[in-house]
Amino acid sequence: MKDNIVNFISENKVVVLFVALCIGAIYVSGNPLTFVAGELFTRFGRNGFMVLALLIPVLAGMGLNFGITIGAIAAQIAVFWIIYWGFEGIQGFLLSVLMSTPIALLFGYLVGKLFNKMKGSEMIAGMVLGYFADGLYQLFFLYVIGGIIPVYSDRLIIPGGIGVKNTIDLTGNLKYSLDTVSMLQLVEIFFYIAVAVLIFKMVFNKVKKTNSSIAKDLIILGIAIVVYVLTFIPAIEAFLASDRLLLLYAVTIGLVFMVLLQIWRIVNNKVIKKDNEYSIKKPIALIIVAGILYAMTYIKPIEVILMYVNIPVTTYLCIVGICFFNNMLLRTRLGQNMRTVGQSRVVANAAGLDVDRIRIIAMVLSTVLACWGQLIYLQNIGTFATYGAHTQVGLFAIAALLVGGASVKKATNKQAIIGIILFHTLFTVAPQAGKQLFNNAQLGEYFRVFVAYGVIAVSLAMHAWKTNIKPSVKQKA
Repeated sequence: MKDNIVNFISENKVVVLFVALCIGAIYVSGNPLTFVAGELFTRFGRNGFMVLALLIPVLAGMGLNFGITIGAIAAQIAVFWIIYWGFEGIQGFLLSVLMSTPIALLFGYLVGKLFNKMKGSEMIAGMVLGYFADGLYQLFFLYVIGGIIPVYSDRLIIPGGIGVKNTIDLTGNLKYSLDTVSMLQLVEIFFYIAVAVLIFKMVFNKVKKTNSSIAKDLIILGIAIVVYVLTFIPAIEAFLASDRLLLLYAVTIGLVFMVLLQIWRIVNNKVIKKDNEYSIKKPIALIIVAGILYAMTYIKPIEVILMYVNIPVTTYLCIVGICFFNNMLLRTRLGQNMRTVGQSRVVANAAGLDVDRIRIIAMVLSTVLACWGQLIYLQNIGTFATYGAHTQVGLFAIAALLVGGASVKKATNKQAIIGIILFHTLFTVAPQAGKQLFNNAQLGEYFRVFVAYGVIAVSLAMHAWKTNIKPSVKQKA
């Protein structure tokens, strides 16, 4: 037991260290837990998507994608024009997604081609490339817009007619454009998508004359119709009309879903498939854990926090979506090929895989996801710092990922989520903790910037040390 605890601490020393730092900083700062929780969930929704966009290059053996800045640049180019043309709300947000995605695809392809020329030095190349892209970006926004491309807007352009202003207010355009999409709108969107997909699938099977049974599709279609009809019940309609969900309700829904999923797994394996080798210990254990967690929601301090925090449903669904995408990618042939390339390019080449092509695909996916993550960030923050919004994106996202226990060689959704929670908890309370300890809040600001750089530096140093020590060990053997 003691050895297990020691091994756990040793393997998760970075996480343990930051948990201790967060607890200490919260205590010293004197901030109420409701404030910390509220700020944390706001920051999680704002930054979560971007951090999770870093996982694919790690999987493909390309390390930490410092070039993620280029994806953010693609998003900001689109945001400027969407604001200039006057689009607003969710329509403006979706249009910015449509406009920025081709730009991000092109940027990701070019970055992937470059990285294939610099195998083994992708992180350094990404960092330098980010600075280079920032220079081109500033040239475009400072001179090309207004100087070469005529743009007339007192709100956006510097007096004199050339160059974009330092800060652009997104109020009335994209501010909270995604956060304010109601649950009712989401249900309607999912209903129409489900109906369209199922009808297309049934027609396709009919034309191709496949033996696929339509009974399952009809059942799913019937369930979708029933769910949609239920939204017309006044009480349900009133509940779904909100764009925010109380954290208590979100936790309850999540735990109920967890229990139903485990029950379905037991029934599916034991009753339907009659798999006698299937063990029900894990599902039962998860059901018990869900029950304990639900019982903990009645503890007064926890209940106060759960009743205080409201989360934007659509934004968090996007984060759930990218987690699902990352998991599903691993189950595909492409995901397995990326894993093989990440473990050994020599083995991948011997297996007949097109290593360069797979690496380019990984970089394209990461760049596009980073682009979308920056759009989520900007609409939530509500202001567009034209020349600075993208500069720290890579630094803070990578630091958050590393804080969660990830490394240059391995990163998972769980590590990313833990890292976001710890990193942004420390970011929230550090200034106040610095003020309480040293009577100077600025020291807290310096500390959290030091943490961001320090975590990256230590992680890269450890990676270099492990890489260099392995040949020495083999040589001695």
